[in-house]
Amino acid sequence: MTEITQRDGTWSFDGSEVRIVPGRGKGIHPLREALGEIVVPVRAVAGISFEPDRKGGRLRLRLRDGACPVLRAADGRLKDGADPYQLSVEKDRTGVAEFFVEEIRDVLLIEQVPTGPVDRFLLPGPSVPVAGGGGDGTASFDGGTVRLTWNWKAKEAKSSGGPVAFLVSEVTGVSWVPAIGLENGRLRFTLRGQWSSVSTPAESDPYSLDLWGLSKKEYTAVLVAAAVLVRLPEPAQASRKESAPPAPIEIPAPTHAPAEVTAPAPVPALTASASASADDHDVLLRRLRELGELHRAGVLTDDEFSTAKQAVLKRL
Repeated sequence: MTEITQRDGTWSFDGSEVRIVPGRGKGIHPLREALGEIVVPVRAVAGISFEPDRKGGRLRLRLRDGACPVLRAADGRLKDGADPYQLSVEKDRTGVAEFFVEEIRDVLLIEQVPTGPVDRFLLPGPSVPVAGGGGDGTASFDGGTVRLTWNWKAKEAKSSGGPVAFLVSEVTGVSWVPAIGLENGRLRFTLRGQWSSVSTPAESDPYSLDLWGLSKKEYTAVLVAAAVLVRLPEPAQASRKESAPPAPIEIPAPTHAPAEVTAPAPVPALTASASASADDHDVLLRRLRELGELHRAGVLTDDEFSTAKQAVLKRL
């Protein structure tokens, strides 16, 4: 188990899942608090990086496109502080962060996890019932019905019609845009059989919330969007298909005996029975997996594991 704990939160990795627990306190973004603990399977991870700076740095976990409903709903519009897949790292923990990155990268390589988009969500959506919003109203969703209720700030075009409720089966699309500068944001639903236009201002659209960005809590409206997204038919969730894993490398058999055979250099931690096929791609990947298991079991020290692993990686 590899773990890094900071004021910003705790990340742990057991070889198959990355567990993300947000920190507590004044500096934690309301969206991350509302999301709570997130468990990310390795097959949903596209990559990870550590970006050092003068104060320490930042861990960034990059997910495969379409794997997370919250990221799909946000469509790249989350600020760093609201992004649950980022962790601020203090200066005295940069070494741990770098080791954390190395451990995940090793598993991604060993398991040959594709980096391309997926055709279905690999993480669950936010728990229901869920509510969020601000601006001129609040959106709530119980897993079957979406409700929009208005506050005193709503325009008469909305408030005069009273609260709006519709089944998730009627929804054909949902989009969320945060307020940026002086530009208002919105949470907009499109319904089957209902006239709507993206040019209609959110302040006048009875199927939209008008988000003003006066409070970070308005970001929680994206949770409602994500919870609805995971319950839409798959074509509405994601249009791109999951990339197929790379084809195994085939080594053709020689048509004639070579004039001279040179034995490959031995690879640390490889058994004698495998040395004759040490240049085989699949064999090397199996050895990497074995090394990782031995390291996690405490059979190999950190230095022994690092030396053996680098020797194998050079032959890939």
